[in-house]
Amino acid sequence: MDSQLDMFAKPVVDVRPQRRDAPARSKRRPLPVPASLTDEEMVRRLEDGGQYRILRKLVPRKIAVNRRPEFQRVGVILDTETTGLNHRSDEIIEIGLIAFTFDDFGHIGDVIGVYGGLQQPGTPIPPEITKLTGITDEMVEGQMIDMQQVRRMVAPADLVIAHNAGFDRPFCEAFSNVFAAKAWACSVSEVDWNARGFEGTKLGYLIGQAGYFHDGHRTVDDCFALLEVLDRNVGEEETPFAELVRTSGQSRVRIFAEHSPFEMKDHLKGRGYRWSDGSDGRPKSWWIEIDEDALRDELHYLRSEIYRWEEADPPIQHLTAFDRFKA
Repeated sequence: MDSQLDMFAKPVVDVRPQRRDAPARSKRRPLPVPASLTDEEMVRRLEDGGQYRILRKLVPRKIAVNRRPEFQRVGVILDTETTGLNHRSDEIIEIGLIAFTFDDFGHIGDVIGVYGGLQQPGTPIPPEITKLTGITDEMVEGQMIDMQQVRRMVAPADLVIAHNAGFDRPFCEAFSNVFAAKAWACSVSEVDWNARGFEGTKLGYLIGQAGYFHDGHRTVDDCFALLEVLDRNVGEEETPFAELVRTSGQSRVRIFAEHSPFEMKDHLKGRGYRWSDGSDGRPKSWWIEIDEDALRDELHYLRSEIYRWEEADPPIQHLTAFDRFKA
């Protein structure tokens, strides 16, 4: 007699009767393989499904052999890495430049020059700067930026563009006087990225949302990335670069609410005024920078809501691209 444990050692036999009319099981046939697709066709198929967004590697533009004559103006996109945030005490340790042509309507033409160089500073690079930039003391040892090449590219420029010109311009002017008399534009503050559907103004955000990725943290790579984002056209009336050319050419006004009542500081701050402690040569006061055509309304606000005196005459500074973003 078999024990109860033997049942686990014997194979289980299916004794259910088989239907005589049951069709024989056929082997599963493989699904048809579509014809080979190109990379762009695969990307389009994935994106059209709505479940994927594909980032394309940003490929730097080539330097043009022959410059097209319809693009008469010269722009320079610039990026720097420094040992700190203070242009008076810190130094440039890397600079990247891309020179390109454009026309009066903001259409970009040809890349006509590229330069990137490292420079050894007078003191060791702080560890936090190395962590941020990837630049070490070993990388810059004995290195020096080629100032002849920098001058050759910047001297003919009609416009110098930086992604945060308020930071780069003071450093560049302290580094060389070739930058001092140039018109500058800021691709952070002088392009309305929010209106174009972007969620931030950092270059990494702009590149990713534009559908690209790139090898960042080298100044020339960042310059090429900014060039592509500025020249991107997705159906708007003008490219970001065309907007930048237009807005940077507009005159602006900086108003200093000097001697404003202390108790009105929250009102000024809420309206967009910023505080200057006077250490940078500006009046010690709350200040704001606005379009020139808004000057009349802003003065009315200050006189009626802040000073409450119709004869109040706060200091005013008129700015163009030639003096905007200076230290």
